[in-house]
Amino acid sequence: MTTVTQHAEQLSTTTLLRFATAGSVDDGKSTLVGRLLHDSKSVLTDQLEAVEHASRNRGQEAPDLALLTDGLRAEREQGITIDVAYRYFATPRRRFILADTPGHVQYTRNMVTGASTAELAVVLVDARNGVVEQTRRHAAVAALLRVPHVVLAVNKMDLVDYAEPVFAAIAKEFTAYAASLGVPEITAIPISALAGDNVVEPSAHMDWYGGPTVLEHLETVPVSHDLTTCHARFPVQYVIRPQTAEHPDYRGYAGQIAAGAFRVGEAVTVLPSGRTSTIAGIDALGESVDIAWAPQSVTIRLADDIDVSRGDLIAPADDAPGVTQDVEATVCHVADQPLAVGQRVLLKHTTRTVKAIVKDIPSRLTLDDLSQHPAPGRLVANDIGRVVVRTAEPLALDAYADSRRTGSFLLIDPADGTTLTAGMAGQAFAATATTTGEDAAADDAEWDF
Repeated sequence: MTTVTQHAEQLSTTTLLRFATAGSVDDGKSTLVGRLLHDSKSVLTDQLEAVEHASRNRGQEAPDLALLTDGLRAEREQGITIDVAYRYFATPRRRFILADTPGHVQYTRNMVTGASTAELAVVLVDARNGVVEQTRRHAAVAALLRVPHVVLAVNKMDLVDYAEPVFAAIAKEFTAYAASLGVPEITAIPISALAGDNVVEPSAHMDWYGGPTVLEHLETVPVSHDLTTCHARFPVQYVIRPQTAEHPDYRGYAGQIAAGAFRVGEAVTVLPSGRTSTIAGIDALGESVDIAWAPQSVTIRLADDIDVSRGDLIAPADDAPGVTQDVEATVCHVADQPLAVGQRVLLKHTTRTVKAIVKDIPSRLTLDDLSQHPAPGRLVANDIGRVVVRTAEPLALDAYADSRRTGSFLLIDPADGTTLTAGMAGQAFAATATTTGEDAAADDAEWDF
């Protein structure tokens, strides 16, 4: 019992890192993840026995560690990754949430899903093939999603005789490309996922490399998802009005703090109405507190009786986001049905969902060379492009570069609720400005706003 208690206390004091793996087909992503789990003693005995049994049935002498993540039957049969596989593991130094994303071009949308909340992306490259189109595509997606740390894992070094010049050439090409996209930090590590070189333990075959192993870097990279330092934002999820004898006049606004911190007595603005008030009280877990911060779920009480409802945003009066009905954004289209100019959609931003129209699609991005295909007219599955959306009601929207939580949104099919597109408001890349084209001026006949 003592051991369990000590382990629980240890986990509660360690930091959490969310990271995603990506790479071209057969670069060894699932093998790397399996090796990482296996060598860090994060695989249960029955899981390992199941992998060993499945490997023997396929005629393999050694366990195929890729099977630890490729859980779908189609993935095992084809030897590829199709869906995002999430794995949770921990070491004494840090806890991890890992998203193993597919490598095929047609599953780019899955990488967007897996990397959307990641603080670090591991991009794998086959040492024999070097940087290929899909490598550049994944680097571009990581840059679009503002992933702060990128690791280049040059895999299968055992198949190129652990040659330093091969690694150096690949690292130089990738670093130059990723830096041009505005990726703030790039770390290159030569590995062999199959043999275990530089994954958890240092390699005996690459004495020319003096950097960290993959796990060592994951354990020590600075975690930059401290939401308390961001612009304070509180999307209202539910209005609490008990109207009981004990609380006849209680009016509270419940939700999860998306970013920053709120204090009793602080002047705040309610958006999109623009009405101002001060925080009279904050209730957390049934108790009144003086301060609350992200990502706590709390109830905020205001000093003035003003109209506040679900979907409204409470922000500091001196640091409130702008309100707009014209949203210009970079989007990744995730649905099989295309997104076209003039299409009616629902836009979901935090707890607010409003009607909207796609007024313009100025460009589609070609990720292999970052060229812009002007005026494509529509986006199909896995396309990344710029859109201009007009909403029926004003939105309090941050730029995605300032806040990944309140700068992102979804476009939804109003007919069946299907998610069509994931959007990131504002500019595309940190280092480049993207032309969004002229705003559409014509109003829609049926949804006139």
